[in-house]
Amino acid sequence: EENMFSSEYIKDICFIRFFKRGPLISAFLIVRLFSYPTHAFDIRLGTGETGTFSHFAGRTVCRTINKHTDDINCQTVPTLDAVDNLTNLQGGSLDIGLIDSRMLHDAMNKTGYFEFMDISYNNLRTLVPLYNLPFTLVVRSNAKITSLEELKGKRINAGAPRSIQHLAFDTIVKAKNWSKKDFRLVTELSTSQSQDTMAFCHGTIQAMVNIAVHPDSTLQQLFRLCKADLVDMYDNDIEKLVNAHPAYFKIDIAASVYPSQPMGITTFGTRAVLVASDNLDAETVFKIIDAIYNNRKRLKSAHPALSIPAVDAKQKSAAGIPLHPGAIRYFSEKGM
Repeated sequence: EENMFSSEYIKDICFIRFFKRGPLISAFLIVRLFSYPTHAFDIRLGTGETGTFSHFAGRTVCRTINKHTDDINCQTVPTLDAVDNLTNLQGGSLDIGLIDSRMLHDAMNKTGYFEFMDISYNNLRTLVPLYNLPFTLVVRSNAKITSLEELKGKRINAGAPRSIQHLAFDTIVKAKNWSKKDFRLVTELSTSQSQDTMAFCHGTIQAMVNIAVHPDSTLQQLFRLCKADLVDMYDNDIEKLVNAHPAYFKIDIAASVYPSQPMGITTFGTRAVLVASDNLDAETVFKIIDAIYNNRKRLKSAHPALSIPAVDAKQKSAAGIPLHPGAIRYFSEKGM
């Protein structure tokens, strides 16, 4: 009986103490509840395949967004190719995507690879350009090629059919008003398993178009092992092309990028652009761009190519495609 009394007494004391502390505990829980967002808005960013620079850049951007916004949770989704990325973005499976400016322009205008596709991409809007993708003419040192004009009559690799290398080759040939007959040999070797670089090093081809961010480890290997040089490509014909096509841009590659190259070169290329559908709300887009622009130094420190190119002052676009309303608001309010 004494034990029962003691047990009941202890229970009563515990109840009284809990009751007295109840308001304090409740207040603590309420503070904890409202100190953190109950749910972050999830966004899916489509990139190139795992292992590509596109995927690396997308992951870097997502980390930046997640670190500097309280209510957005960004995650990358690698896709098979640009068409897959664009189509998932258009259909709503992705919220934002990292898209090449030429591919975006062709999709919106039903040209190039998108000429016969029965899909409308008119709901897509640009946010901000992230990095340049230069078309770099790589030549063998003994090929006596010092300008784009001197490429005629040489042996060149055009890249695998329907690859971005082949698209770049076709663009250059058309701008110069050339045809394949103007070359001694045109191969269609893929970058897969280093087919193109092996042919270059063995002398089967004398030139090829490299498409990559700089510095590029593949080029560094070619400089070291295969006596390669870079050649300036920005002549009058290419300048006309860049001025006429909103998806292409003049790009300088400084001599300091590759110590073995004593002089910088000027070439052209495309840009990787962040794109969203017009269904993504303007406030979210504003926060995404704000996180990117406020952390430009951090992005560039992750890789020199992530230098965030300037947005065109007239069109406020990176490929002649309309800006998202959230981007329009951002550049308007920030005076950029």
